[in-house]
Amino acid sequence: MIIGFLNEKGGVGKTTLVTNLGRAFQRRGRKVLLVDSDPQGSLRDWLAMAGENHDFPPMIAMDKPAMMKDLKSVAGQYDLVLVDGCPKSMQMMAATITVADLIVIPVQPSGFDLWAANSVVEMVKQRQEVTDGKPKAAFVLTRKISNTKLAGEAETALADLALPILKSGTTQKIAYAVAASNGKSVFDTESASAAVKEIEAIASEIEEFCG
Repeated sequence: MIIGFLNEKGGVGKTTLVTNLGRAFQRRGRKVLLVDSDPQGSLRDWLAMAGENHDFPPMIAMDKPAMMKDLKSVAGQYDLVLVDGCPKSMQMMAATITVADLIVIPVQPSGFDLWAANSVVEMVKQRQEVTDGKPKAAFVLTRKISNTKLAGEAETALADLALPILKSGTTQKIAYAVAASNGKSVFDTESASAAVKEIEAIASEIEEFCG
């Protein structure tokens, strides 16, 4: 199964989700491949920071639209392929949507992020119209701030876009930044139990959503 994490806007938590969910699924016994589709190479930088002796899932770079056509043949060797989407490139997003089984759209509870999600939603729905509803797609709220109304307001706004919203999401936790800066996941970081619970909940919901 190929899962693309897409949003036209950068900084919404795509790489954070890919690195940590990749580790979560790996710990559940899944054979996982990570794909960096962003020429800026955030995922590659993270893996390089991990060093040579890491035990994270393998990663490949596919940062040109034409390269995405080969992903399905590569994906057959794995249980799950997680694609770290490229922001600000409609061609790369469209290429990912074409090969994906599921599109996860990370959105922070802010107006700018909600507006940026529209382009991905439109492309997904166009693809679904000609492929009998595939790929599946869902929003996930990221970097929510506890005890604010923003998350609820964001969910209300996203409901108008007529795609499911995962019940789970991430909140503003320093553990994510600490893990990323050290080439780790929250599963490999001390004092990250709350973040681990968030990622585990998202992983479980994605498994349930995919059936």
